[in-house]
Amino acid sequence: MSLSRRQLLAAPVALAATSLLPGPLLAAVAAQTPPLPDLSDWDAVRAQFALDPAYRHFASFFIASHPVPVREALEGYRRAVDANPFLFVERAMFEDDAHNLPLQVCAEVADYLGGRGQDVCLTRSTTEGLALVYHGLPLQRGDEVLTTVHDHYSHHESIRLATLRSGASVRKIALFKASHDASTDEIVGTLKAAIRPQTKVVGVTWVHSSTGIRLPVREISAMLRGLPQPPLLVVDGVHGLGAADETIATMGADYFCAGTHKWMFGPRGTGIVWADAANWARLRPLIPNFSELESYTAWTQDRLPAGASNAARMSPGGFHAFEHQWALAAAFRMHRQMGRARVATRIAALNEQLKAGLATLPKVTVHTPRSAALSAGLVSFEVEGVTPQEVVKQLLARRVIASTSPYAVPHARLAPSLVNTAAEVDEALAAVRAIAA
Repeated sequence: MSLSRRQLLAAPVALAATSLLPGPLLAAVAAQTPPLPDLSDWDAVRAQFALDPAYRHFASFFIASHPVPVREALEGYRRAVDANPFLFVERAMFEDDAHNLPLQVCAEVADYLGGRGQDVCLTRSTTEGLALVYHGLPLQRGDEVLTTVHDHYSHHESIRLATLRSGASVRKIALFKASHDASTDEIVGTLKAAIRPQTKVVGVTWVHSSTGIRLPVREISAMLRGLPQPPLLVVDGVHGLGAADETIATMGADYFCAGTHKWMFGPRGTGIVWADAANWARLRPLIPNFSELESYTAWTQDRLPAGASNAARMSPGGFHAFEHQWALAAAFRMHRQMGRARVATRIAALNEQLKAGLATLPKVTVHTPRSAALSAGLVSFEVEGVTPQEVVKQLLARRVIASTSPYAVPHARLAPSLVNTAAEVDEALAAVRAIAA
């Protein structure tokens, strides 16, 4: 990965100084991937989380509680680093490829996404990933980025800041008249009608945290690729990753950005960007990387890096909370063991139960589509005569943790996930019923 490590591996004197790791450190390294627990039933899955049992947790999508496999990996890496910081970090980051921890993490992520490890960029959040992509795109004056009024602050600001520097423009459109009864045809048709010759990039969010609607990304991508000059498709995928049954590498996004500390149960402060080699090659790096040999070699030779950009060149370098980044592999292994389709089916069933129950309550309006194809793990609603903030406050008084959507027009949100049971969904419904009454 790094020239310094390559040189060390090629130099007998330097290698002799670092090749023999202390026994306790070797043991700590071996303990980083303990066998996963039995996750064959949902009670066993819920037992992995140290959540306060006094509450019903319906906002786990905001930032996840670390499950046991992730906690154990975090602690193991932390102990190993604390015991021998230089040797462990040097070996973990700059060892040969077969022992390189960042590469192992990328391989685990890629296995879940259905792509290649070399096409995964490790970040610290969705926000950082979106910024890397939009600032990396070679936008010019006269180019346009088309996005929607439904997207999050982080997406809008990434576009605004990138277009401000490049001289390109940004335009926002509404994809549907009402989220609860939107259709794939309406969404795709509206977006197609809005594209102009100068539209070089389309930015959308897979699952909207405002209304819970899940966009038909495959259909959007197919429509864009059928145009004479297809714009690039950038997807904020944070609320779909780990909640929906989808093969990310083939869904049609040119750039897929997501934090992994939400539905994936990854360590806090972790995220990914996925793109294929051709799309990585379009980007210009924004932050120096610590993961591509050519970048470092070019620096030592006082020249520009040769070759095209890639995921490693785009990955933010510097010294981070490495134990968090490396423990990300445990979260993806946990999801692989549970099964992506099985997880998505469970989340969809709990959310359908919630939506069906809310629909029967007077004075309650549900903004999330009933269709499983156009929704995922978030249910957005409002209670007539009660502000969303007051709804959340009253739910909390009943020991139900909900949230409000951080948008100009907020809604109350409940998000049944793998930490919940059908009985807890009924308790949440009873609490909303009492508030609506």
